[in-house]
Amino acid sequence: MTVVRGLISLLVFPGALFALPAGWFMMWLQRKINARAQGRIGPPFFQPFFDFVKLLAKEPVVRPRLQGFLMTVLPLAAVASTLGAIALLPVFPKAGGFSGDLVLLVSLIEVGPLCAVLGGFVSRSLYGGIGASREAVLTLAYNVPFLIALFALVASAGSFSLAGVALAAAWPVRVLALIALVACIPVKLHLNPFSAASAEQEIYAGSTTEYDGPRLALWELAHALEWVALTGLVASLAFPVADAAWPVRVVVFVAVSVALVVVLSFAAASTARLKLAQTARWFLLCGSGIALSALVVAFVRL
Repeated sequence: MTVVRGLISLLVFPGALFALPAGWFMMWLQRKINARAQGRIGPPFFQPFFDFVKLLAKEPVVRPRLQGFLMTVLPLAAVASTLGAIALLPVFPKAGGFSGDLVLLVSLIEVGPLCAVLGGFVSRSLYGGIGASREAVLTLAYNVPFLIALFALVASAGSFSLAGVALAAAWPVRVLALIALVACIPVKLHLNPFSAASAEQEIYAGSTTEYDGPRLALWELAHALEWVALTGLVASLAFPVADAAWPVRVVVFVAVSVALVVVLSFAAASTARLKLAQTARWFLLCGSGIALSALVVAFVRL
């Protein structure tokens, strides 16, 4: 990957210029579908963006210097790392990437949840601490099937390159691994039935309860970018369409990402929240079982 191509991926597509409006659109779509499923009208189209701007304009609560510094740096790190992960997505499998970029992608995706855990404890809030504890438990639980599924794709493709995985992974392995990956997205995005880490009726807003103003705006921005990163990862691995013209690849990438948002939103609107132990058990047993099936198939086909 050249410097110019890397900057285009980071700043234009699938990076900031695309990811910011796409993330706000996905958040609006999820809220709109949830409202319609409950018989409500739902928010207007630009509401997530308006919420972001409104939070930026608010003056944050004055806190001790070190605490205030950490509460600002952690959401900034989550935004930057998620944007970096989006820039690595293999939307154009034959046009870039580098050996081992899958490892970097996974590392960047996991920075956000880690910052959320630290941010909850740094806020020195009872509810923030509970939310952070739940986030930590769920992160450990869902990362087991998430990492196993990705390793199954790597074993099938024989490469740690995202482009290599997108192009060369066998379809039997790919399908099973994608099922496991899709199952991990709701818990990463705090959607039902796996939303125990941010259960509003129990612990307000979880780890971000004490955040306000621009700091909360940054967490909302990081959450919007997570929608783009996670749905985009599945879209680029499910339908690489490497031999198609670039407009076709862009259309397929966007269409699959939006379709995944719709499916996850309907699933969240039609299910109830599971308890923390139930969620962790589901990922350690069912989710890991699906991912291990993909890994077994990958090694059998070698």
